[in-house]
Amino acid sequence: MRLRFALVLCSLAAIVVLASPPRARSAPLRKPNVLFIAVDDLNNALGTYGHPLVKSPNIDGLARRGLRFDRAYCQFPLCNPSRSSFLTGRRPDATGVYENATHFRKNIADTVTLPQLFGQHGYYVARVGKLYHYGVPGQIGTSGLDDEQSWQHVVNPRGRDKDVEERIFTLVPGQFGGTLSWLAVDAPDEEFTDGIGAAEAIKLMEQPRDRPFFLAVGFYRPHTPYVAPKRHFDQYPVDRIQLAQVPANEREGRPAPAYGSANRVQDAMTDEQRKQAIQAYHAATSHMDAQVGRLLAALDRLKLRDNTIVVFFSDHGYHLGEHGLWQKMSVFENSARVPMIISAPGMKAAGKSSGRTVELVDLYPTVADLAGLPAPSYLDGKSLRPLLYDPRAAWTKPAITQVRRGGGALNQPFVMGRSVRTERYRYTEWAEGERGTELYDYDTDPREGKNLAADPAQAKTVAELKALLKR
Repeated sequence: MRLRFALVLCSLAAIVVLASPPRARSAPLRKPNVLFIAVDDLNNALGTYGHPLVKSPNIDGLARRGLRFDRAYCQFPLCNPSRSSFLTGRRPDATGVYENATHFRKNIADTVTLPQLFGQHGYYVARVGKLYHYGVPGQIGTSGLDDEQSWQHVVNPRGRDKDVEERIFTLVPGQFGGTLSWLAVDAPDEEFTDGIGAAEAIKLMEQPRDRPFFLAVGFYRPHTPYVAPKRHFDQYPVDRIQLAQVPANEREGRPAPAYGSANRVQDAMTDEQRKQAIQAYHAATSHMDAQVGRLLAALDRLKLRDNTIVVFFSDHGYHLGEHGLWQKMSVFENSARVPMIISAPGMKAAGKSSGRTVELVDLYPTVADLAGLPAPSYLDGKSLRPLLYDPRAAWTKPAITQVRRGGGALNQPFVMGRSVRTERYRYTEWAEGERGTELYDYDTDPREGKNLAADPAQAKTVAELKALLKR
């Protein structure tokens, strides 16, 4: 009797197995690919973020397929500190990187970077363009301050924009990287460094391979010099450019270090030069957007989109005259805030936006989480996965940005500014408050027009944010 019962069970099991779809029995779970797009010096002047003039159809299209983060912030508004931070998943105080010369491995030699983690788990890991820091335009075509341990393959594109430096208009003759400078070139996008980088990245996507890829693509524009095809300049007539309105008493009631990124050359620009600089910045943005579009079109053509995590963001924000400032290195919203969009297979929040405060340091744990990889325990960020399913999910984590003043040729003592951003407020301390404090309420003052730090009515808010910053 027992033998007969066992035979019946075996027969039933065989029927179930044979009746199962072959794919359900044999196909392994596919690891997702990752397309990690980092942009240099891009602020939130994009169509998807509501800018009335800027044309960014491809980034806007990615936002319709992903989640747009409306309150995303960098950890340090300068290239090397920011990039060292988001690629290691650690804050600048952990990496020890506060300027553009120090390599993070000098201070944290054994840390496992985000791309390195993917390489350790069987991914093909490649870099095209600028991910770690290198000077623009001086080091275009080189590896700059790269980290060899992070990649299995690298491509350093070099295009027409590098070859025309003698023609570039610059506020300081002979200087480009940290100086406002621009040039319209009558040539196709494909001949520029970012165009060549996009083409090289597409070649890597097209290669057949038996393992998933982590492909990091770093675009150089809109970093100054704003060199782009003339057709993009033509989209932004100078007479349509609106200059930022800066009150005559802009700096009253605010700590002097808040304006430490200002310089006399930029202050001396004419209004016509300011409009030309903004025109050129927007043109460089649209040129970069066109290259993002080529990458996304290739994902669709190769039928990779449904199994690829796409991350798009900038290393920090950028001033275009707001508060009387240009470029980066402030902790005002224009410099600290960044565009960030994530599109992932199976996400529930596609086409939506999230107003939660998030940070670039959150990217490492997020991408590792989405790919099912074990992230190091020492990471300073938090996975954004809950927000990809519900953009309004409970989220109490603030965003921290810091910047350092001083040093340089005059060997002045360093002053550190640390700023905490919640969904409503930003609170900033310079030299732990000894050089001044700032408080802005974005519900009532989105342009940061009045420093409320000394307002007795805000004493409770200041105390709460001060404790949050210390913690």
